[in-house]
Amino acid sequence: MRLPQLRLPRGGGNAFGPLAIAGMFILAAVALVAIFSPWFAPYELSHMDVTRQLEGPSSSHWLGTDENGADVLTLLIYGTRVAAVVGIATVSICATVGVILGAVSGYFGGWIDEVLMRLTEILMAFPGILLAILLIFITQEPSLVAVIGALSVSGWSSYARLVRGQVLAVRDQDYVEAARATGLPTWRILQRHVVPNTFAPVIIQATFGVAGAILAEASLSFLGLGPQDLPSWGGLLDQGASYFLLTPHLAVVPGLAIMFTVLAVNFVGDGLRDVLDPRKLSDH
Repeated sequence: MRLPQLRLPRGGGNAFGPLAIAGMFILAAVALVAIFSPWFAPYELSHMDVTRQLEGPSSSHWLGTDENGADVLTLLIYGTRVAAVVGIATVSICATVGVILGAVSGYFGGWIDEVLMRLTEILMAFPGILLAILLIFITQEPSLVAVIGALSVSGWSSYARLVRGQVLAVRDQDYVEAARATGLPTWRILQRHVVPNTFAPVIIQATFGVAGAILAEASLSFLGLGPQDLPSWGGLLDQGASYFLLTPHLAVVPGLAIMFTVLAVNFVGDGLRDVLDPRKLSDH
């Protein structure tokens, strides 16, 4: 007996709009810079010239230099890696944990559902950035791994709640009942017939989650709680704020990088929502 499989909607005539396409081009450029940072950067990451501190843009330093005489463009390019790694890694961890726990909670119900949902509600009651600040402060380890871990501790809760709702809507459908009747193991039913129904909303939420993670990392770095051994946009923004009246470009440049990247991610997220959201599809 062949059971129906849910497939992601193709969107029909709901193609990406111009903003979503522009966002994809920006993100493609960001990805290339992050992957090939050593090739794009005009200087080595360790390069510093203490005789050229806090200089403005010039032919040798297109975006000027920082307080240590390091090339700002080089730091900005390498900072792209931190933003990309934090955004992708945090969302990957949160989505994976959230999908698993949300599917288990929604499918089995009972005390399992009660325990997991109470835990989810407790975590969602605290602002994620404040919890991350607290965890990094307690561990006294402001590294890249610590930032990703701190942001992931509470980040999975929203995915779990979303997936649970989707699973509750499909667990008693005829094709799921038919799968149970054939004697398929529970994990197989979840894998083939239940969890795939959550992919569209999870993909949409994960896209916006990348933007949130990038902003959160920038905020932590601005507060001195980000990676200390790696250049990050938030760290550059923090340094630039101290010299804003003297060299405003130190703060403006990383601020613009954060703004355009987050906007691009949100534009792509809006485009995916227009294409994948079943409620929007039903209107056409």
